[in-house]
Amino acid sequence: MSHVNVTSDPFTQLQNWAHELGFSQIGVADIDLSHAEEGLLAWLKAGFHGEMGYMESHGLMRARPAELVPGTVSVVCARMDYLPPDTRPDWSAAEMARLRQPDQAMVSLYARGRDYHKVMRQRLEQLAQRIRTNWGSLGYRVFTDSAPVLEVELATRAGLGWRGKHTLLLNRQAGSMFFLGEIFLDRSLPASTVHSDHCGQCSACITACPTGAITAPYRLDARRCISYLTIEHTGPIAPELRPLMGNRIYGCDDCQLVCPWNKYAQISPVADFSTRHGLNAAGLLALWAWSEADFLSRTEGSAIRRIGYERWRRNLAVAIGNALRDPSCSGREPMRQALQAARVQASPLVIEHIDWALAQSDQT
Repeated sequence: MSHVNVTSDPFTQLQNWAHELGFSQIGVADIDLSHAEEGLLAWLKAGFHGEMGYMESHGLMRARPAELVPGTVSVVCARMDYLPPDTRPDWSAAEMARLRQPDQAMVSLYARGRDYHKVMRQRLEQLAQRIRTNWGSLGYRVFTDSAPVLEVELATRAGLGWRGKHTLLLNRQAGSMFFLGEIFLDRSLPASTVHSDHCGQCSACITACPTGAITAPYRLDARRCISYLTIEHTGPIAPELRPLMGNRIYGCDDCQLVCPWNKYAQISPVADFSTRHGLNAAGLLALWAWSEADFLSRTEGSAIRRIGYERWRRNLAVAIGNALRDPSCSGREPMRQALQAARVQASPLVIEHIDWALAQSDQT
């Protein structure tokens, strides 16, 4: 394998390239994840992955990078802060306040701008190409939440932080409001120093989960997670979970909003993550008024588009139903009228949730 322009400190060079591309931090992990295999199998056996069959179909390949990408000997892990550039200083308190406004629509902070898959993948590809150009022949493959990769485990081994009790990666300088991505390399690089766990006795994330999806420290039942229910789940949402979803229509940030480490969360320097179409302040009725053409137009380049218009309407119907049940919510009559008008042409899935929503007004 040829080598070109390799400095005496290749990691510093790698860091500099990564920062130039907008990454917040870079690290290198080895590929021995055998210690994670038992936990992965137990999680799958419990059925906590729900409908995400791809997690089960790949089996232990998720914990064996060299089987997933033959020839892999090192993994470069990167994180990229995602708080939108227009985020206010008291963002966490502001988000919590909007959760208490039943007529408002809550979209996870990470999904308010451009689709992170597109942003991260493009920049990871650029980083890999720069490595190849400067260091010579290189075999690689780029991932960002796009394949059976144990991202948090790899990021932990790459020194980017530790696994929080909510199962997300935590970093002492940046909390958890960031994306992760990886470059699997056929080149050996020195592994980064692994950091210790700093959650201590704190269990704020477990207590805050609206649906009790964090069943124990470091253990998540995706089937109850609002992020899973609003994004990954394709069918009807279980009636007993609907009231617990509140006004959350795409994802859920609750476990991160209460995490003490997120007082250190960083505003992203990446303009692509700027809020689009007022999704940080949109009302439920305003979003319900979107036609399918509106939805496709306004979610172009957004992660939201992947759920499609039907699930978007399903999620909104649940949130409107929760608003109708809240006597403090103003504008309940326009909400009822909007649901009734939409029912005529709705799909069976959406009709089920509209009918449930309309029935909630009888409980006030």
